[in-house]
Amino acid sequence: MNPVRYGTTAGRLVLLATVLGSSLAFVDATVVNLALPELGRSLDASAAGLQWTINGYALSLASLILVGGSLGDRFGRKRIFMAGVTWFALASLLCGVAPNIELLIAARVLQGIGGALLTPGALAILEASFVPEDRAKAIGAWSGLGGVGGALGPFLGGWLLEFGSWRYLFLINVPVAALVLWVASRHVPESRDPGAARRFDVAGLLTGAAGLGGLTYGFTAWPAHGAGSPVVLIPLAAGVLGMAAFVVAELRSPHPMVPPEIFRHRAFTGANLVTFLVYAANGGVFFLVVVNLQVVAGYPALRAGLAMLPVTVIMLLLSARGGALGQRIGPRIPMTVGPLLCGAALVLMSMIGEDAPYLTRVLPAVILFGLGLALLVAPLTATALGALDDAHAGIASGVNNAVARAAGLLSVAVLPLAAGLGTGSLTESAQLQPVYRNAMLICAGLMAAGAVAAFLAIPGRLPPKPSANRSFCDPAAPPVQPRAGEPS
Repeated sequence: MNPVRYGTTAGRLVLLATVLGSSLAFVDATVVNLALPELGRSLDASAAGLQWTINGYALSLASLILVGGSLGDRFGRKRIFMAGVTWFALASLLCGVAPNIELLIAARVLQGIGGALLTPGALAILEASFVPEDRAKAIGAWSGLGGVGGALGPFLGGWLLEFGSWRYLFLINVPVAALVLWVASRHVPESRDPGAARRFDVAGLLTGAAGLGGLTYGFTAWPAHGAGSPVVLIPLAAGVLGMAAFVVAELRSPHPMVPPEIFRHRAFTGANLVTFLVYAANGGVFFLVVVNLQVVAGYPALRAGLAMLPVTVIMLLLSARGGALGQRIGPRIPMTVGPLLCGAALVLMSMIGEDAPYLTRVLPAVILFGLGLALLVAPLTATALGALDDAHAGIASGVNNAVARAAGLLSVAVLPLAAGLGTGSLTESAQLQPVYRNAMLICAGLMAAGAVAAFLAIPGRLPPKPSANRSFCDPAAPPVQPRAGEPS
């Protein structure tokens, strides 16, 4: 195929499909957080049940996202991306009709499987489809427009919650998925790594899922059962052993999900360390802020959703510029300054309490947080993907997404415990307020740690991209050609 250029019709159509597909996963996460108070009342769910509504999705997503990346490299990134979108839509339909919290959690787990297939495919498609000099811009645009979807989600979700039902939050995914499938089938080129192994890393899949699942279950059960309970100790021990076994399995496997040699690249390893720290913070922010605005500050659901709208505007206007800036001056500076701005914003967010006025207490923190994310996200993603050769675009995207999702997963499980929730409720103002304040300060510390890690581990300039380039287009797929007058 001819690689597409940023700003051309072909490039816009590839971006449209990948942004809309990714937004299915991004929007669903933010919208479900917004719906937690109503879900708790509607389905009579406990704090642990609400945590598992988030963690059930995040667990399957984090556990299988590496599989999604490697499947795309082997069998076609477009093909696996479209399969993930279809799976996600069907699981969303099940979520929308779930009669109780247990079935909702089960359907959320199924949603996570679809998300694991589509999420790494979106980034890998961008990396494989655009000419090298336009990839940072494309990823920046994907970050910004995906951020728009994520931030518009609470607005749409708040409107649906106020005038409809939480069930519509899931059912709306179905027509969006149909649009994604139509655009992708007509305009996204196929690509794959012909040198990828055809066998699955079953041992890596099982041990990784057991490790993440054990840690998540143990930390989620801790507040209700206490640290000494077998319900807590056994899953935590299984989680630690599972993660250790995962490392051993990947070192010994002839076809690992995570090839150990990719971590020899300093930029790739550093980017994933920063990803873990800042996305652990993000997981706590998006889990608790909209809940706090409703339960403690007394905002209705729609107003709580609109409160984060400035992040949408900032990400839309500045993310592509953030990607271009990182490409021009190197990723270290934006990846250091961005988390520091986010950390300062979270200190301000920790002060949002009862009857907090929006203009003076909420808006400054939201604007500062959006500026930090716009500066950080595109250079971070471009660094994680750009450190490896194009043939490994799927696994690079999969690893980076897995690190981000695992960080968010563990954050939702651990943060309420670390912030002092105990056996309290997330829907009672007096119990949530001190937990929220402590949690935001912990997240600010994680952002600061991310800035330090970026300064120390990220090179001032990315090294030359490895010369191996085995990525190719599927000859059976329709070619993506520039229109007359557009650069090829």
